[in-house]
Amino acid sequence: MKNILLGLIAAGTVTFGYAAEQLRLGLIGLDTSHVVAFTKILNDTKNSQHIPGGKVVAAFKGGSPDIPSSRDRVDRFTKTLVNDYGVKLYPSIEAMCREVDAVLLESVDGRPHLKQAKPVIEAGLPLFIDKPLAGSLKDAVSIFALAKKKKVPVFTSSSLRFAKATLAVRRGSPGKVKSCETHSPCSLEPHHPDLFWYGIHGVESLFTVMGPDCISVRRGKTVEGKIEVTGKWKGGRVGIFREGKGYGGKATGEKGETTVGGYDGYAPLVREVITFFKTGKPPVSPEESIAIYAFMEAADESKRRSGREVTLAEVLKKVK
Repeated sequence: MKNILLGLIAAGTVTFGYAAEQLRLGLIGLDTSHVVAFTKILNDTKNSQHIPGGKVVAAFKGGSPDIPSSRDRVDRFTKTLVNDYGVKLYPSIEAMCREVDAVLLESVDGRPHLKQAKPVIEAGLPLFIDKPLAGSLKDAVSIFALAKKKKVPVFTSSSLRFAKATLAVRRGSPGKVKSCETHSPCSLEPHHPDLFWYGIHGVESLFTVMGPDCISVRRGKTVEGKIEVTGKWKGGRVGIFREGKGYGGKATGEKGETTVGGYDGYAPLVREVITFFKTGKPPVSPEESIAIYAFMEAADESKRRSGREVTLAEVLKKVK
């Protein structure tokens, strides 16, 4: 299939993508429940949420022994993929890339993502990177810089971005948004900035509504002692992320207040991933994703400075 695609590109027939063909998909990192959930949606044609267009056929196991949620689950998820879905394991990412058309980087640990993304990008394969994009803002910026240099499409997102109510606000249902508040669980993992691990879900919803032009953040605590991050956006708009139970929030626009931040399952994200693999057009720009991770890094820096305001430009300057 790759040779056919390259011929079409050379002839000027397509810019990127695989039209209506079923893609052979590879997974990197089998230590998250997402690998089983996504494979079930893609490979099981009888599944009520089945998304056609791609099939998971290959995987690189991966795993991080110093993170319990990786170490304690990777063998179980690997066994399910191999025994129930016939996924073939490969000893290296490079070997796997020779047998697939596109890749989902799923490692639950963001720290190895840059290293794991490099051979995929070098192979010229479209790449989706699950949350967290990386283990640091510097690595997040480096991934997109390499992808741009090699002209390979890459995107990252939490599944919450594609919830119907949140997307409706993004598309203008309440008019111009003046403010937004979102909440999600925010369990911490000591090897990652605080919001990277799980707070990313609520932050992704916040940026889906507010857009990428956040200027600065302040980090504080709610009355219950939970994380609260207040962001200033261009035009005097305000967005707030709070640690909380479940997923949700509200946006206030010119036409009133509406609910955002909910969770509609994995199928909406998987549909976007398949469309991206076929077209080469990311549904989320690199600039917006970098702004999200800069927001979360700035929140940590604000914490280190006892809640003082920190600009996104400042934290980005340190890593570029």
